[in-house]
Amino acid sequence: MQLHFYPPLSSAPSTSPPSEPDLTSFHSFSFDPSAPDYTSLLSDELLLNILSKLPISQHVSNSLVCKRWLHLHGRLVYSLKVADWSFVTSGRVFTRFPNLTDLDLVLSCIQMPKSSGIIVTHKTMSVHVDTHFILDGFLEETALLPSNAVDQGLRMIAGKYPNLQRLAATGASEEGLLRIAEECPTLQELELHCCGDLALRGIAGIKNLQVVKLMGFIGVFYNSTISDIGLTLLAQGCRRLVKLELCGCEGSYDGIKAIGQCCQMLEELTLSEHRMDGGWLAGLSFCGNLKTLRLRSCKSIDKSPGADEHLGSCLTLEELHLQGCQIRDKQSVKALFLVCENVRDIVLHDCWGLEDDVFSLASICRRVKLLSLEGCSLLTIRGLELVVLSWKELQRLRVMSCNNIKDTEVTPELATLFSVLKELIWRPDSRSLLSSNLAGTGMGRKGDRFFKRSKD
Repeated sequence: MQLHFYPPLSSAPSTSPPSEPDLTSFHSFSFDPSAPDYTSLLSDELLLNILSKLPISQHVSNSLVCKRWLHLHGRLVYSLKVADWSFVTSGRVFTRFPNLTDLDLVLSCIQMPKSSGIIVTHKTMSVHVDTHFILDGFLEETALLPSNAVDQGLRMIAGKYPNLQRLAATGASEEGLLRIAEECPTLQELELHCCGDLALRGIAGIKNLQVVKLMGFIGVFYNSTISDIGLTLLAQGCRRLVKLELCGCEGSYDGIKAIGQCCQMLEELTLSEHRMDGGWLAGLSFCGNLKTLRLRSCKSIDKSPGADEHLGSCLTLEELHLQGCQIRDKQSVKALFLVCENVRDIVLHDCWGLEDDVFSLASICRRVKLLSLEGCSLLTIRGLELVVLSWKELQRLRVMSCNNIKDTEVTPELATLFSVLKELIWRPDSRSLLSSNLAGTGMGRKGDRFFKRSKD
């Protein structure tokens, strides 16, 4: 069980980061069991108001004072990550934390021995695994809670937390999600792991849903499928979506088109490790309010984008982010920049295959104001110069850990551009980064100068 934040009842949330309780200060106090407990004269509401104004770092230690303070501390917790499913089914979570608005059940839905010394990590998720629970490289069905058990827990949660605003779960089905839709009208954010197309029918009744994250086919963990059917059900049922993230999802032009036509408030779309069919890029032209497009860890952008004249353009798009993507295919990269031709910010981090001729296609976007490059080791100063000099509105440039770009190769034209930029972060290669970090330390010199032989 992990607690995340504890918003006070009548004041703005503290900006102090959560930390372990500092118990060292207790050594300076003498404890007298016979002394009267003056806090017993205070009502629960008054004491709760006092405790809510204390720093977050003291909340855990305060809860250890007595049973009453422990109970009151639970009323201050609004966000919880559950690791043990029995904590939900036994009802203890509802007694201990009656005011939760943010509940994460993802890890508790995976039945793995916590004593196992094997930990598998994927992005931000880590799970203890056992060789008996792995089948063909994925978590076996017996390692996940049955859907009916998850649905039973969701029914309990729906009845106890009508003010729930965020929920994350694994293996939920249509029945459990329908109950959440009926009982939790304030739910705004939903994260579903290992769910299929038909389960998405259950979220159609969540009228105020604004943020959705779907985890389908995820290597080592899940082998579920979300296709155009699921994307269409999602689009038709959640028309107020503002932010959508699809991880390991299948689909095509039809699914993206349905999302664009139905979710007219959608502003941010993220595709991670997508398995989309060729031609899906053209569907982005139907996203009339999209402002940010993110592609993460994608093995390809679009296998078959089609003719340029049929792609269309996403006119409102302002930001394009690519991280850990393979962008060797010129045709798909060109199609991406054509769809995003009005973009203002381009961020390329750790992208494989970004050579000069591939990066030159970015000149299709004529209104770029910010370019951020990091970990793009194939790009040279020549390829960078040809593109950035063509952008007349460029104001910010960030180049970090691009080892093939050398300081010594900067041309006078590029130096002139640097002088007029509003922001310039220039640490292109590891050697220049190391030199800047070692400046003034005396390290990094040649051995015959730095290491001097001591005199006997």
